[in-house]
Amino acid sequence: MSRFIVIGERIHCISPSIRRALAERNPQPILQRAKEQLEAGADYLDFNIGPAERDGEEIMSWGVELIQKEFDNVPLALDTVNKKAIEAGLKVYNREKGKPIINSADAGDRIEMIDLAATNDAMVIALCAKEGIPRDNEERIAYCTELLERAMALGLDPNDILFDPLFLVIKGMQEKQVEVLEAIGMISEMGLRTTGGLSNISNGAPKELRPILDSATVAMGIQCGLTSAIVNPCDKRLMETIKSCDVIKGNILYADSFLDL
Repeated sequence: MSRFIVIGERIHCISPSIRRALAERNPQPILQRAKEQLEAGADYLDFNIGPAERDGEEIMSWGVELIQKEFDNVPLALDTVNKKAIEAGLKVYNREKGKPIINSADAGDRIEMIDLAATNDAMVIALCAKEGIPRDNEERIAYCTELLERAMALGLDPNDILFDPLFLVIKGMQEKQVEVLEAIGMISEMGLRTTGGLSNISNGAPKELRPILDSATVAMGIQCGLTSAIVNPCDKRLMETIKSCDVIKGNILYADSFLDL
C-alpha cells in the first residue's frame, strides 16, 4: 500500500500576507510558510495564486522556481484557473522529487486542464463536478467517468489523476457528509485515487473545533479509500491521525517512534 499523500495548503492567496508577498515578489512570507509545512510533514506544497489574470504567468514561474530552489526541488501543486500560468509553471518545474500536480480540472470549463496534464506528463486533480456542487453521487460518478475517459483517450495514466468528490462545509451541509464519504468509496472501488480540500469541512466552525472535525473526517475518509488530501500540515492533531491511519492500514511499519516519521 502507498502512504497517504499530504498536500500542504498554506501558500494561498486568500491569506493577506501571501497575497501581498505575491504582488511584491517578496520571498520571505512564502518561504516561511513552505518551511513550516515541510517540517510538519507535507509531501507536496500547493502554490495557490488565485485567478491571477494580469500577471499569473510571471507569478507562477517566479514562485515555482523560488520554492523548489530553496527546498531541494520539493514537489508542488500548481493552483490557479489561469491555464497560461499553469503552463508557465510547468516550464520551469523541476521533476527530480515528483511530478507536478495541476490543481485543478473539472467536467466543465476547466476540462482542458486534463489535456494539459496529458501533454506535459503531469498529475492532475479532477473535480467530480461541472458547475457548482454535484447534486448527488450519481452525478459525481458521471463526472468522474467523463474525466477519466477523456484522460485515458489522451494517454494519461489513471494513477496520475486525483479525483476530488468535493468536501463540503459541515456547518450548514451536515446531511451531505456521509454522501461524500460514500463517493470516496465508490471512486476507490473503481481502482482510482482520491483527494480533496479537507479544510472545507470545518470552515466557519470555532477554531478549537476545526482540528477535531478535520481529524475525524480524514480518518473516515482514509477508511473509505481516500489516498491524499489538501490540508494544513501544521495541525498536529490532524497529522497524528494521518500517520496513525497509515500504520493501522499497513502503509508504514509500526514503530514506537512512528509519529516522528
